[in-house]
Amino acid sequence: MQVVVAPGAEGTGRVRVLPSGPETAVGDLAGWVAATEARHSPRWVLPSADALYPDLLAAGVPVARCHDLELTEAILLAFAGTPKRPRNLAAAWARLHGLAEPDDPPPTSRGDQPALFEAAREPVPAGADPLEAAAAVYADQLRRIDDTPHPDRLRLLVAAESAAALAAAEMRHHGLPWHADVHAALLTELLGPRPSPGARPKVLAGLAEEITVAFGLVGAPESRQVNPDNPASVVRAFGRAGIEVPSSRAHVLREVDHPAVEPLLRYKELARLWVANGWSWLETWVHGGRFRPEFVVGGVVSGRWATRGNAALQLPRALRTAVRADPGWSLVVADAAQLEPRVLAALSGDRGLAEVSAGVDLYARLADEAFGGDRQQAKIAMLSAMYGGTSGSAGALLATLRKRFPGAVGYVEQAARAGEEGRLVRSRLGRTSPPPSEGWRAITGAAAADEGAERRSRRVARDWGRFTRNFVVQASAADWALTVLATLRRRLAGTEAQLVFFQHDEVLVHCPAALAPRVSAEVAAAAEEATRLVFPGTLVNFPLQATTVATYADAK
Repeated sequence: MQVVVAPGAEGTGRVRVLPSGPETAVGDLAGWVAATEARHSPRWVLPSADALYPDLLAAGVPVARCHDLELTEAILLAFAGTPKRPRNLAAAWARLHGLAEPDDPPPTSRGDQPALFEAAREPVPAGADPLEAAAAVYADQLRRIDDTPHPDRLRLLVAAESAAALAAAEMRHHGLPWHADVHAALLTELLGPRPSPGARPKVLAGLAEEITVAFGLVGAPESRQVNPDNPASVVRAFGRAGIEVPSSRAHVLREVDHPAVEPLLRYKELARLWVANGWSWLETWVHGGRFRPEFVVGGVVSGRWATRGNAALQLPRALRTAVRADPGWSLVVADAAQLEPRVLAALSGDRGLAEVSAGVDLYARLADEAFGGDRQQAKIAMLSAMYGGTSGSAGALLATLRKRFPGAVGYVEQAARAGEEGRLVRSRLGRTSPPPSEGWRAITGAAAADEGAERRSRRVARDWGRFTRNFVVQASAADWALTVLATLRRRLAGTEAQLVFFQHDEVLVHCPAALAPRVSAEVAAAAEEATRLVFPGTLVNFPLQATTVATYADAK
């Protein structure tokens, strides 16, 4: 059963059971959805779950399944090689009728939303009826999916992406349990007392002085002073000391022998904490003992999530100690081990690499198989295969890997050649890489005027090939991880367990302590089910290890 929904004003709405049910006007949309969900558990056809579902959750109405028109449109536009076209309902309807496509609206601030479902109501061009438009776009999307070479895979991707949109809204609704006092105490311990506006924290100010002393700039004119927050200033300071560095990045500085390096590296680490997750962040994002991130499902072209301004996907390890389960509850933290190499093994069908994946530590097994037990060499070789690295020892290690596992290395090299030729590549389920820009095509397609232009053309082509080489692996890993998330969400339905966090290949569940063993079992079962769905018949092992802890920091 599919039901298309068009929200109205003041909590009202109109609904239709597809394909040909009558339109029904409802005075209490949330109440009608709750009753219909309880009786039929339909698939809800929503213009945008991100816009509508938070209001249903606020009204106490969770739903099990949906088809998100906006997310599906984005997948299908990318599949057709036109990812930059607007994906909102109005634009999708306009394309069906040969009309001008309205731009996607900016994200809605939930805190500023004036009324129930207000964010979910969007205009449709030329006065079209929103309910009719949603039904028409849904039918068109199903047709376009059926017309693809592997419609079953794309249906799974759309279902997982839509379920992810529901899960993201639920994660924000439940919130990640966060102890603001622990966070604040950690900031004081690492940075000193909270500074006045415009001033550095005490510890950063002290490190800045150490850096000045190390460069011998005490008492120097302001024009010669070094500002550790300014990369160009740091590079100039090293230059005046007779050391040429291409940038002030940490990996560059670690190769430099100078007394300023140690305080600079420490400064960079603590400054990042202060700016990204300092006192202002704490006041903005943590309320009532919960951090409520705003996830953007499919926010990255590979299918990984992004966030709106809250840095949820870059939480420093130091702050994980502030993430603590409520009394009587536990955190179940599940993390996929070496996901991308396993995905490559499953994608390529390389039996040898599949056998290597049997253990939890794939790199250790790979080292024993091909690199004389040297785990670091095995890791460098695998990363070189997936990211196209050839500098230093990577080239020779990659050659060893290619000889031992030709199917796996050949798979990513084929994707790299496709990128170098300007062709699209796809993930296992059909998520599609963006096409290169017109500027790229101009550089690579024009006849070389001289040797320099030829070198530039080859370099630009290789750069895009490195992107597509990794895209097929990273996007397929996102396919698997999203399918795990959707499957686990379904398996935990009806329990008190709450999905509260998701990051690439890691998921956190907050649940009553007595429920933790069942949650751990469901995590393992979800990984097995996702593997069967995404890579049917594969021999590759995809372990998703669950750990039950009271504090997030204890999971690592």
